[in-house]
Amino acid sequence: MTMRLSAIEPTPDAFAAVMATGILSIAARNHQYARISETLDVLAVFAFSVLLAPVAAAAVRRRVAPWDLEDPDVTLRLFTFVAACAVLSSRVASHPMAAGILGASALASWLWLGVLTVRNISARPWPVLRDHVHGAWELASVGTSGLVIMVMLLAEHSGRRWWLVAAVPLWVAAIGLYGLMTWLILWRALAERQDRDGFEPDSWILMGALAIVTLAGDYLHQLARGWLAGGIRAVTQVTWLAATLWIPLLVYFGLRRISRRPAVLQFAGVWWAMVFPLGMYSAATYAMSVELGVRSLQTVSLVFFWDGLALWLIVAAAGLQRLWCVAARSRT
Repeated sequence: MTMRLSAIEPTPDAFAAVMATGILSIAARNHQYARISETLDVLAVFAFSVLLAPVAAAAVRRRVAPWDLEDPDVTLRLFTFVAACAVLSSRVASHPMAAGILGASALASWLWLGVLTVRNISARPWPVLRDHVHGAWELASVGTSGLVIMVMLLAEHSGRRWWLVAAVPLWVAAIGLYGLMTWLILWRALAERQDRDGFEPDSWILMGALAIVTLAGDYLHQLARGWLAGGIRAVTQVTWLAATLWIPLLVYFGLRRISRRPAVLQFAGVWWAMVFPLGMYSAATYAMSVELGVRSLQTVSLVFFWDGLALWLIVAAAGLQRLWCVAARSRT
C-alpha cells in the first residue's frame, strides 16, 4: 500500500515524535541498553527524514508555509523542530559535519521562530494569550534549552570554554520563557477553574521543560568554574525538584480527565508531547544522580525510562495505524 504526500497534513508540532524518540535513546544509553539506544537512534533519524517530506510538500502545494505563521500557537509548536535538531545533534556529536548541519538548522530556525513569536505575542493583549495558552507553548523554552545543550557539546568537543558566554544567557532565557508560559497557564487555570476535568497530554511539557532546563544546566556545570558553577548547580537542583513536584499533579489530573472522558485516549499526535517529558525526566534524573552521587536516583531514572518506552510503543503503534487508515483513504 502506498501513500501520497498530499494525503498527509502535518501539524506544527509533528517533530515531537523525533524529540521523544531521541531523548529515549539518550536515556537508554545512560542505563547501558546499547541495542535499544541504537535502534531508537535509527528510528529518530528515519522519522526526522520522513517528516521533512510532507512539510516540504505542503509548503510547495500552497506556495507558502503550510501554517498560519501569524498565530503564536503555530510558531511556538514549531519549536519542536529546534528541539528535534538538538536531540539528534547530541547523538551525532562525534560527527562534526552532521552535528554542524543540525546545529546550523536549529540556530537558524530558533532565530526565525523567535522573531515571529515575539511579533505574534506582542500583537495580542495578555487576556487573549491567556485564553489560548496550553502546555505546548512551553516548547519555546524546550527549544532554547536544546540549543544550550548543542552549544555546550560544541564547547566540549572544541575545548573552547568561551562558548559559555553564549550558552549561559540562552539558559537564563529558557528559564524566563518557562516562567512566562507557566504564569499564563496557571492564570488560565484559575480563570477557568469550573473545568476540573484535568490537563491535556501536552501539559506534561510543564514538567519536561524543567527537566531539559536541568539537563542543560548539568552540561553548563561541567565546564563552568568558581561561583558560576556553584550558582548553576543550585539552580539545576531547584529545577529538577520543581519538575519532580509536577509529576503527582499531572498524574492526578490526567487520570481524572480520563475517568470522565475516556475518549481522550484516542490517538492524537499530541500524545508524543507526553512521551518526551518522561524520557527527558529520566535523562535529567540520571544526570542529577551522577552530580549528587545519589545512586537511588538512577533507579528512579530507570523507572521513567521504561515508562516512557512503554508509552512510546503504544503511541507509535497507534500512529502507524492512523497512517495506514490515511493511506487506505488516499487510494479510494
